[in-house]
Amino acid sequence: MAKRAVVGVVGLDAGIAESICDHLDRRALDVRRVNEDWQAESLLERGDIDVAIVGYEVNGNATHDLLRRFVGKVGTSFLILTRGGDVLDRVLALELGAADIVDIDTPPREVAARVAGLLRRAGAWLPEMLVLENATVDMRASLVMHRSGREELLSPGQLAMLRLFASRPRTVISREEVLEVAPAEAADAYDRSIDSRIVRLRRKLHTDSIVTIRGAGYRFDPPAPRGDGRPEEA
Repeated sequence: MAKRAVVGVVGLDAGIAESICDHLDRRALDVRRVNEDWQAESLLERGDIDVAIVGYEVNGNATHDLLRRFVGKVGTSFLILTRGGDVLDRVLALELGAADIVDIDTPPREVAARVAGLLRRAGAWLPEMLVLENATVDMRASLVMHRSGREELLSPGQLAMLRLFASRPRTVISREEVLEVAPAEAADAYDRSIDSRIVRLRRKLHTDSIVTIRGAGYRFDPPAPRGDGRPEEA
């Protein structure tokens, strides 16, 4: 089993921290949250934090001290959240080795995406992302992310079906094979029809890429990449 990437959340307002931690947790990341400066040092000294999200506005000097002490020594990338702030303070944080600085009002979903980017560049995490017409699916987290910002989870059966389709694009897959990979779940107790389950999956993904081939089964036709690399509004 692959090691889960570890993200530390340090010194953020409780409401902001909770929202960010929720988005990170949905992406199957191991999240550890502390509030005090001494707790941050103890957390970072362990050397297993891949990315640390630090609330700059709590104590700017403490943030600079953390960067001086730990950048380049423990393999942690630092993402600083700040409210406005003096340009010189931001520049100093970057010169001290902060990997990224964003405003504290940045949507938690974007913060999570920035963390994922830092993890990817460090080789600490390889997400499985499937881009469809109107949503992006994080296969590791079973999470459907719509363009509107709305998110919802795939059931284990839906994820199993989607993995099967994604692994064999443009190939007709029989109903029997789909059922073998993803047998009906408790939620399907009153409607075990594989066709109905496929319809529900299409609706959740807001996609036409899963095509029914009459008398044969189903085929997944990956949508052509969009010019801007982003899905349409769901």
